Amino acid sequence: MSTHQTGFSRRDFIKLGTVGGITLLLGRLPTAHALEVNSGASSTDWIGRDGKAKFRWDAIRKVTGQKNFSFDFRSSDLPGWPQQQGYAFMLKASDAEHRFEGVDISILGDDLQPDKLLLQKDLAEHGLEAPKSMGKRFYGEHILLPQGETAPLLGHPVAILFYKDYDRFQAAKRKLRFDTNVVKYGEFTGPKPPANYGAGRFVRIGGETPYDPPKFAPFQNGSLKGGFHGNEVVWPPFKPDNELFIPEVIKRKRGSGFEDSLHASSLDPTVPEQAMDAAMIIAEDIEQARHNPDKIVLERHGFSQSIDPCAMEPDNCTAWYDAETRSLHIMTATQSPAGVASAAAAMVKDNTQAPVERIILLTGSTVGYGSKDYSVFPYYAIAACLYSGGVPVRVANDRYEQFQLGMKRHSIAMDVTITADRKTGQFEILKGFYNCNGGGRENLSVAVSHVAARGAQSVYYFPKSDLATVAMATQAVEAGSMRGFGSLQSMSITEVMVDELANELGIDPIELRRRNALREGAQNTQGGVQAGDPRIEEMLDLAAKHPLWANRDKAKADYDAANPGKRYGVGFAQVQQVYGSSGDPSLLVLEFDSDGKLSMRHCAQEIGTGATTAQQVMVWQALGKAPDHVDFGVTEFPELPLTSAWADQKLQDEYSKKDPYWVPSIIPDMSSSSSVYYIGFATRQAARFLLEFTLWPAARAIWSQGAGGGPISSFNVQFSDLRIGPDGLGGAGMKPIAFEQLAKKAHEMGLITGVALHTFSRWEWASAEFDIPGIGVRTLPIDALAIRYGDGAPDALKQRMTTAGYDFIKRNSATYPPTQRSSAGPTTYTPAAYIVELNVNTFTGQVEVMNHHSLMDPGTMIVPELVSGQLQGGAAMGIGHALMEELPLYEDGPGNGTWNFNRYTLPRAKDVAVWTQTADYLPPLSETSPPKGMAELGMIPVVAAISNAITHAVDKRFYEFPITPKKIKAALA
Repeated sequence: MSTHQTGFSRRDFIKLGTVGGITLLLGRLPTAHALEVNSGASSTDWIGRDGKAKFRWDAIRKVTGQKNFSFDFRSSDLPGWPQQQGYAFMLKASDAEHRFEGVDISILGDDLQPDKLLLQKDLAEHGLEAPKSMGKRFYGEHILLPQGETAPLLGHPVAILFYKDYDRFQAAKRKLRFDTNVVKYGEFTGPKPPANYGAGRFVRIGGETPYDPPKFAPFQNGSLKGGFHGNEVVWPPFKPDNELFIPEVIKRKRGSGFEDSLHASSLDPTVPEQAMDAAMIIAEDIEQARHNPDKIVLERHGFSQSIDPCAMEPDNCTAWYDAETRSLHIMTATQSPAGVASAAAAMVKDNTQAPVERIILLTGSTVGYGSKDYSVFPYYAIAACLYSGGVPVRVANDRYEQFQLGMKRHSIAMDVTITADRKTGQFEILKGFYNCNGGGRENLSVAVSHVAARGAQSVYYFPKSDLATVAMATQAVEAGSMRGFGSLQSMSITEVMVDELANELGIDPIELRRRNALREGAQNTQGGVQAGDPRIEEMLDLAAKHPLWANRDKAKADYDAANPGKRYGVGFAQVQQVYGSSGDPSLLVLEFDSDGKLSMRHCAQEIGTGATTAQQVMVWQALGKAPDHVDFGVTEFPELPLTSAWADQKLQDEYSKKDPYWVPSIIPDMSSSSSVYYIGFATRQAARFLLEFTLWPAARAIWSQGAGGGPISSFNVQFSDLRIGPDGLGGAGMKPIAFEQLAKKAHEMGLITGVALHTFSRWEWASAEFDIPGIGVRTLPIDALAIRYGDGAPDALKQRMTTAGYDFIKRNSATYPPTQRSSAGPTTYTPAAYIVELNVNTFTGQVEVMNHHSLMDPGTMIVPELVSGQLQGGAAMGIGHALMEELPLYEDGPGNGTWNFNRYTLPRAKDVAVWTQTADYLPPLSETSPPKGMAELGMIPVVAAISNAITHAVDKRFYEFPITPKKIKAALA
């Protein structure tokens, strides 16, 4: 494959496969730093001799303003791209109740007319529609709104205006902004959103104890798939009805894994019958509890609002179609690069405007809090570049446009019932209905609705649960992946209800939580079992002793007396948040030369969390050295010529035995807090592989030199004795050896000096058996392996290195988690708790957060400072969600194009107790405890803790967020 036209080499790309005959290539964005890395050594000044990061690997270029984000780059910055680029913006529908009848841009005059005006009819004429790679409705039906149709959502683009020069582009954009006469509307139709996206119901009746097999559960049996009569959900059994709509279940969609449970139940007609019978039993139990004086039944309605992610980098994409090579070049900000590449291929594969044979995707560091995960945005730039006459097209939102078009957090309306025993305080039933407003594009709404259901139990064991959820289509702006992903909304309501139950039962709120906490081995609401020790009780005990909590009543009395008109309150909440997404792959290459120069090429992409820093620290922890050369996010893995295709259990069994190249999924998305544990699992396995099969034999050989078998001969040094320190590899009384010396020896001995491997988890790690030359048969927690031998290896081994210079070791067999395993719901969690101290001004309703203390179990922290940063940022986002951030859903909301930060309130430093906040971390249970994902978790418990603190302050309870001064004043009136 020649890449001379682009200025990139083969090393810069990973071949993702082909779609419709189009080769997909994923490349590395050549930031100034990345170009330096590619051409030579990368500075390791950021990491100390002790393996601790002094600052982030990418810190210097971030704080000095070097080009880093995709938003920073222009065509002229990219090797091989034209020096000149064009610009485009979109006109959007701010009316979703009348038919779109066209655009009138005569106000621009002759001087500001676009060089190209694109309407949907132009795209449709050449076979261009919204991508269907994630399902028919995922990205909507059309790229632009066809004339004569009503917009399915507010803010839907209706036209693309392309300009070859920046000045005319900006002048035209300013002139058209806010002009309501440009987009023309006709007949009133009322809202015309697409059909609703999905309905699922997950019912469980447990066994005699939390540890016994359940009588019915989603994991063991199956779930209920609902249908719709208009906006009314209908559950099985379904009667013949032409108006009944049952949304399709898309099993391959990234999300909660519940899709598999729903699909499995649709294959067995007895499962819906059993599930509905179980739901009826639960309904009858609730009704009986209402009339039982020994029981308490608490029913509450809650609401969590729509908000904007407010990521620093708005959505952006620059695309270029090179007609000479029939190549589509894309540079965009995304958390799911493989998803962009495959969707772009699906979009253009049959188009007649510009035949595409190759797609080359470049990405940079980005930040989106989930909103750049499967965003529709890149496809507008891609469409525009096919009509630009070979000129690259940049489409980049300003803040008005980002509010109007960018993905939002789902608003969710909730009706929740909890029953408990009055004497013991033991919870008995959790029943909930979670109505998720997905707006006018499906995106990940179904997955978010499922996660809302699975997260609702928070940290508690419920013997019986009936959790129903719907993903509704409305004319609101599209909602999709965002930090919290449904569980933020559902857990917040559960936590406020638990506090109210404690008050009704006369039990301390932390004590009530302790009585109902999930314990090791107990089942979740899906019938799965959480990995490891939940440590929930341990965290509750620490919270109960904290001075903010222990002294809250006296502090309230003192503060209220000293501050007339203000009321003091302290609130608590504890949750646990899943990390991972029921199908998590990872892969990398780690190799070194005879001088000890260490190189790593990795699938991880930087999205602001510090993932690229943490992956390198994990390498140091195993090898005593950070990589000298690093490639992240987009890279080539020809050493691992893998293929992937969806498989049910039968196909998976066949592939695992007969096809050593097949894996369930190749490349991960950067989502679901998965980087440190799931993506980092491959990093740790690769580094450990080199430690065990390379550095250890090399060290043993060095320590064995000299008379009588050398200094090691009198000791019984085992692999388990090895330790990494500032001076290299040592342990068991042996003098440490520097990595460079070990590398030289490994090459001399012809040992393995490079490893490429792939891992996969479906709430359980895949493993495979490999016959490794010189090592023998090994079963490893990986599913693909390739190795490179050192300079001194015999010719017989070197002749095996025929796969991009590596020896691809065909596995003898693989063991994958059962496909049904995804139905267990999440099994890897991180717990966290917040204590919030605040005061309420009873005259204005204003809430002042004075202090907050967090508790978290992050496992073994790879870079503690990154954990702290995520926790602090999460707290700020949670405070904003609890108290101030909110977007109207419909005509007066962001879809009308008038929203910006002059109307949208974000928390400032003064609002988040930035100087008084504190945090404690539970120490790892042992030195082998793994790190836990926690990026989403940091913002969740503070939301409910604030609501509970306001209740402590003013004796009024709030279940609808945000809790604004207006709501507080109304409650106090």
